[in-house]
Order: sequence, then structure tokens, then C-alpha cells
Amino acid sequence: MFSYYLKLSLKSIRKNPYLSGLMMIAIALGIGASMTTITVNYLMSSNPIPHKSEQLYYVQLDSWSPHFPAEEPNEPPDQMTWRDANNLMDAQQAYRQTAMASSGAVIEPPDRDNKPFMASLRLNFSDFFPMFDAPFLYGRAWEYADDKAGNYVAVISKEINDRVFGGENSVGRPITIAGQQFTVTGVLDDWVLVPRFYDVTTGAFKGTEDVYIPFAMKELMQLPNGGNTNCWKSPEGEGFEAFLQSECVNYQMWVELPTQADKNAYMAFLNAYVEEQKALGRFPRPLNNRLSDVMTWMENQEVVADDAQMMMWMAFLFLLVCLLNTIGLLLSKFATRTGDISLRRAIGATRSAIFSQYIIESALIGVIGGLLGLGLALLGLQGIKQLYGSFVSDLVELDLTMVMLAIALSIVASILAGCYPAWRACSVPPASNLKTQ
Repeated sequence: MFSYYLKLSLKSIRKNPYLSGLMMIAIALGIGASMTTITVNYLMSSNPIPHKSEQLYYVQLDSWSPHFPAEEPNEPPDQMTWRDANNLMDAQQAYRQTAMASSGAVIEPPDRDNKPFMASLRLNFSDFFPMFDAPFLYGRAWEYADDKAGNYVAVISKEINDRVFGGENSVGRPITIAGQQFTVTGVLDDWVLVPRFYDVTTGAFKGTEDVYIPFAMKELMQLPNGGNTNCWKSPEGEGFEAFLQSECVNYQMWVELPTQADKNAYMAFLNAYVEEQKALGRFPRPLNNRLSDVMTWMENQEVVADDAQMMMWMAFLFLLVCLLNTIGLLLSKFATRTGDISLRRAIGATRSAIFSQYIIESALIGVIGGLLGLGLALLGLQGIKQLYGSFVSDLVELDLTMVMLAIALSIVASILAGCYPAWRACSVPPASNLKTQ
């Protein structure tokens, strides 16, 4: 019967193409607007590293002022001091760990015909690469011994490798960064990380950095700060070293803890560390350390912006308006067919059969409207890309999940919209209606 009802639905749509087209356009507009905002929110809130997101933890220490919290209500700073980052790294209490920071520097290509250019830097430890599954095209990460020795080694992105070395395997070759010669140990492959959860303070939807060098280079080369720098009191002294030893926060810390027991042990270590620092006159606030896994940290930092969520709900309201218009159009369409309905009822068709036929017709209109809505969603996403630039390019792609969701949403919406008109249609008294014909 389904195929028979489907044929009847196609004939009905061809018989009244203008009214059917208006319904399809109404559904397409609602689906297009909804899927544009749903896709952006879906990708903004997706798990960027699902197989180990519950093993990676962002570390927070409450080293802030005794008079007020870093953030309300009673939240510790979202970053830590240079001193604490190095102390935690020296302790080596986690399975893997990396302190990190962002910076920038000029790269001087060896070919003098190519002009020097500015590049983004990530200062980190060697564990950074296996912790966050950084993909390598050539070579590998440097060793922890290089971190401790302050060796001038670097991992560069594929883009930098193409620009400086013409895409060749550059492992072992020198590269000049901020006037200092580094040795390339590895070249990363294309690395799309959405959201870029490891440093949301500088932007969760920025691309990964151009160059990665040991964390110690911050002090050795006196590199500038990137991202947010916050201080609750002034440094004690003048100069770069005094700033590093101050209570200013500008550094991130991630640890990999495979089990709950590892997490408990590391939290106990953090508490003991803070108590030790309290004895030295630091950490004036009550104990308030945090370990947040990837998804908890992104939620805490509100990676999905409030305005994006508001736009999504407004799009759903627009879809509802489109469905109300569709209901009105279906009522008008089915009202013109009362004669056919009464005749079929008179020769034995049941109400459920009539209802099923018109629900299938509504679903077919929904499928066609949903496909048109996907096209509108693609146009909407491209519009967002043009409006906000390339940094959102990874947020404006419809994957298979979103395509299936769009089709399902359009079918469900059209069926819901068709329920009342179909019920009205099959409730027509056949005898009284036939007498008037």
C-alpha cells in the first residue's frame, strides 16, 4: 500500500504544483535556517578528541588575591603563573604533561629572495604532541631531554615547511626564528582541531600554530606574551625575569591521566603542592584546585557562544512559523478534495487509509522541502564563511550526520504539520458530502 499511496502523492503534487511548491519552499526555508545554525553549534560543541577526552585534564590553581576571586563565583584563574607551570613540570607526576603558552616571532627563510615573515608560536613540552595526537608528515617530536637542556629544536607546520623549504623533508635542517637558529625535528601534517581545546584563551576556533618550540625558550629568548595576561598584583622588581617570577598568569597546563586513580593521585599532589607554597607565603586563598576534562573545560569556558545558541533557537522559531504556514496550505489543499475523499469512503476506504495516504503525501513534500533546505543551508554556511572569514571554515561544513538530521527533521516536521489537516480530511461525513455534489 505504501507504494500505491506514494504514487497518489506524486499525482497530487503534479496536479496542484503551485500549492505544493509553496509548502516545499516554506519547509525549505525553515530547514535551511535551522540547519545553518544547528551545524555551527554542533561543530562548536563537538568532542575534538573523543577517544581520550576523558583522560586529558586542564589544571587550575587558585593563586589569586585573598580579597577577591579571579572570576565569579569563586572560580580559580583560567591560567597559571610561570613559576607554577615549571614546578608542576619538574615534578613529573602525570602519565604525560605539558605546560604551554602562545607567542609570535619572525621567521627568516634561508633563501634571501624570500622575505622574513611573522609566525605564531606554541611554547610547549615534548609530551604535547602525543597528548593531543598531533599528526606528523616528517620526523617526530623532540625529546624531554631537549626540554630540560634548553636545546634549540622545533616542530613546524606543513604550511611553514612548504613556505620555507618548498615542501621537502626538512628534518635536521636549520630554521631561523626570532634571530635564533633552531633545528627542525619534525613537520606536522595538516592538523584540523575543532575546537582547538588546548588553548581556548586565545581562541577556540583559531587554527593550530605555525611553529612549536620548547617552553624554556620563553625565558631564554625573552619571547613576548600571547593571549591574555592577568595579574592581581604588580611584579616585585623590574625586567623580564621579575615578570616571569610574578603572580601574573599567562600559561596553560594539561595532564594526561588514564584512570580515575591517576586523577585522584594527581589532585592529591596538587593539594600538597599548594600547601607547600602556602608555607612559602603564596596562595593566600583557600584550597581551590581544579582538574577539568576536555568537554568540562569547554563548557566551563563557554566555547559555544551565547549568541550562537540564541540564533539557533530563533531559527527553530522561524521553522515553527514555516510549519504553521504549511498547515494552512495543507488545510486548503485537502479541503478541495472532499469529494474524492467522500467517494473513497463510500466504496469502503477506512479513515486510517485516508489518513495514511495524506500523511505520506505530507512526508513526501517534507523530503523534497528538506533537500531544498539543505541547499539553502549550504548557502547560509557559505555566507557565514564570507562574513566571518577563513577562521570559521571548519565550522561551515555539512557532514553526513547533519545531512541525515536535516532529512529526518524535515520529514518529522512535515508529518506533524500534516496530522491535523489529514485528520480533518478523513473526518468528512461521506454521505452528507456526496448529497451536495
